[in-house]
Amino acid sequence: MAEKYLSIPEVAERLGTSPRFPRRLIEERRIEFKRFGRHVRIAESILDRYIDSCTVTPVRRIGRVRRAA
Repeated sequence: MAEKYLSIPEVAERLGTSPRFPRRLIEERRIEFKRFGRHVRIAESILDRYIDSCTVTPVRRIGRVRRAA
């Protein structure tokens, strides 16, 4: 199956951000991208990996913490 490449507006829509955010990720080299002439595209699998790497798991507290008066 062929890889699907997303444009900047498509990436922004998937992330729920403005197009400025994916452009900044590209400029700072924080995400892999492909350049086809003057067009910049991000592979769907790369975007999925980026989203997975940004996932923060919650920390479970053990016991109840009380503050001193």
